[in-house]
Amino acid sequence: MAPPAIWLISGAPGAGKSTVSDALCRRFRLAVHIPVDDIRDWVRSGFASPVEWTNETGRQFALARRGAARMAADYADAGFEVMVDDVIRESDLNQYTDYIGNTRLRKVLLNPSLKIVLARNAAPGRKPFDSSVLEAACRGLHPLLLEENTAEHGWIVIDSTALNIDETVDAIMTA
Repeated sequence: MAPPAIWLISGAPGAGKSTVSDALCRRFRLAVHIPVDDIRDWVRSGFASPVEWTNETGRQFALARRGAARMAADYADAGFEVMVDDVIRESDLNQYTDYIGNTRLRKVLLNPSLKIVLARNAAPGRKPFDSSVLEAACRGLHPLLLEENTAEHGWIVIDSTALNIDETVDAIMTA
């Protein structure tokens, strides 16, 4: 049996990272899901919103990713498969790899169509904030993630446009 891995689940907002991470966890006897957005939400004073990207926003993302990587490595060392969900580009991957030690990293890009991503983000009640602010980010991130997070860089790229959750997880597991 292979030692546990850290699964880095990336994609634009609305790609299904959290839903797929939860479903992927259910495929293993021991698994944990670490949503980076939740770690970022721990900031109670001075939160830097990604809506207006600043140096402080970048710093807070790097801190959250470093914390997620360290938690992920601890859980993997304890025998858990770990799903980390984050909008992460290949060019920023060192924010994880510098902290996970020798744990095997499985990188997954969920890439449903931009139309699907925009529709999911526009659904009422989906986010605890006005999700219309995500449209511009999605329009920029969607092609950028597909350009950087490629199979040539070791990413499992899943076009989940026509897949349900179980089919998406099946595609990840068989890749």
